[in-house]
Amino acid sequence: MITSSTDITAEELKQRLSKGETPIIIDVREDWEYQESNIASSKLIPLGTLPQRLDELEEYKNQEVIVHCRSGARSANAKAFLQQQGFSNVRNMLGGILAYNG
Repeated sequence: MITSSTDITAEELKQRLSKGETPIIIDVREDWEYQESNIASSKLIPLGTLPQRLDELEEYKNQEVIVHCRSGARSANAKAFLQQQGFSNVRNMLGGILAYNG
């Protein structure tokens, strides 16, 4: 998996949430995966529906947006897609929910 300096670790996100920060978190897994386990403040937009639901995210175009999935692969694709759509500060949570719950 290609990582960049803009990516975020699960530990870094946990620390930020524990300090009361409220970053924009997009979960790109499927509904059933979200039901099994999720990050409380996350918004569920499965990767396959992301192009049709871009308007829901328009207001965040110039803000930090953190994307995550199960292991980090789908969210890496979501990050690339959002960047192509002009989102300026998208971060992939490395290792996904597996790392977050690990």
